[in-house]
Amino acid sequence: MKIAFFGIKRSEAWEKPHIRDQLKNHILYFFDEHITPENIKKAKNADIISVFINSKITKEVLKQFPNLKMIATRSTGFDHIDLKACRKKKVIVTNVPFYGENTVAEHTFGLILSLSRHIHKSYVRTLNDDFSIDGLTGFDLKGKTIGVIGAGHIGLHVIKIAKGFGMNVLTYDVKKNKFLSEVLGFNYSDLDNLLAHSDIITLHAPLNKYTHHIINKKNITKIKKGAILINTARGGLIETEALYSALKKKHLAGAGLDVIEGEEMVREEKQRLYQEKHLKKWKQLVKDYEIFKMDNVVFTPHNAFNSKEAIKRIVDTTITNILSFIKKKPVNIIS
Repeated sequence: MKIAFFGIKRSEAWEKPHIRDQLKNHILYFFDEHITPENIKKAKNADIISVFINSKITKEVLKQFPNLKMIATRSTGFDHIDLKACRKKKVIVTNVPFYGENTVAEHTFGLILSLSRHIHKSYVRTLNDDFSIDGLTGFDLKGKTIGVIGAGHIGLHVIKIAKGFGMNVLTYDVKKNKFLSEVLGFNYSDLDNLLAHSDIITLHAPLNKYTHHIINKKNITKIKKGAILINTARGGLIETEALYSALKKKHLAGAGLDVIEGEEMVREEKQRLYQEKHLKKWKQLVKDYEIFKMDNVVFTPHNAFNSKEAIKRIVDTTITNILSFIKKKPVNIIS
């Protein structure tokens, strides 16, 4: 098989040798960049491609891989892949469903603690030889209510950590598991009630047509005044304009963001900036940058997944997905 890996990080020197060792009987191509028109030409005969979320697999991209049989995305989410087009071309798509439950949950609390104890502000002050603590009074997490939107694998880890801090937990999810709610000690809630009674709200839902802008102009004002909003899932879960307005008007006390709406545009070709179909996303991105300038916002560049252990799990699961497909016993299929 001819297998092409896109977006393999140069900083992770062990990845390529590890993949070569596990797939040594196959022809492998590695590209540091995500999919571009240039590297597609070099791998156009690939039977299998492996990508991360920054590689958009559109109908047009698929046409450029005439021999393609499988896409192995090195992520849990798959909104970067046109599944309908893949089904039409009979291309199997697999993902990595369980690599970062604890990893993303831990990062979530890193953002929460940065905001609750003003850690980011304190750090910046000390860089300027300012060791005063005026205006840096934080608040305890113990006794506060955290609202978890999406109680899947990551959301459940967030709940476990929250209980360790002595927090009360409200959860909104379309699927309810009463057994787990009793064991872990959390309560299910409708969305409006969660927004109104949570001191901290954190998002852990996939992005789809039902969850797109689940936090929006209509319901963001229902959030308890002075609450903190955290997003380590997908940028499209929050309407940018609504977030910007709520922060500017101080309805929200702060936001911890690992993802932003329109972040994929940062990696688009520069000439696309002026194409009309991209202007809306660029406007979102400009608004995002205005948000970043606020001192009550902590932003990390889609880094919640990025631990040594999680990356190893991602690579190993991707290899398993590819080998299983080659053996005609595919696993972790999403399409």
